[in-house]
Amino acid sequence: MARAPVIIVSGPSGSGKSTLIKGALCRWPGQLRLAISATTRPPRPGEQDGRDYHFWTPDRFERAIAEGEFLEFAQVHGNNYYGTPRDEVVGWLEKGVGVFLDVDVQGAAALRNEFPDHLSVFVKLPALWWYCRRLEERGEAPRSIVRRLETALEELGHADRYQREIVNDDLKRATDELAELVRGRFDGLPPTAG
Repeated sequence: MARAPVIIVSGPSGSGKSTLIKGALCRWPGQLRLAISATTRPPRPGEQDGRDYHFWTPDRFERAIAEGEFLEFAQVHGNNYYGTPRDEVVGWLEKGVGVFLDVDVQGAAALRNEFPDHLSVFVKLPALWWYCRRLEERGEAPRSIVRRLETALEELGHADRYQREIVNDDLKRATDELAELVRGRFDGLPPTAG
């Protein structure tokens, strides 16, 4: 049986990494999944606990930290915690199901050490103004856009630490590229369904 892949995906807010991951997941139903992160931030309209995030209280999150339940975690902008619960990844790998991890650059660094046999991909847009436009389209407040652009500049400086980069200027091409990277890197995955 082929080993289950670990695919680490990072990129600035608005780069489209979540959309690319969803597109790649559709090509191997049941063989790959997205790890669901835990966070202490409140749900946004339309988000569901256990589907989009595990929405935990700060106390619950801090207990999980103390008990070693996370593969990686961080406090973002001095406010909310985000992290990847160990059981969102390890148990699935043991069942032969590959896992996508949508994490920031700090989380990716921790996960590279945890899973040396991984694929790491950095998703970016062709120019900085694309991030601004995408964040505006998502309805982000101007102050949030400025903060996210500052973070994007910092994150872009880490792109060379990833095995591959994808420029998301065309959604279909970028999704195909991610799917082919996954298929090409790990034995046993059949050709993509397209």
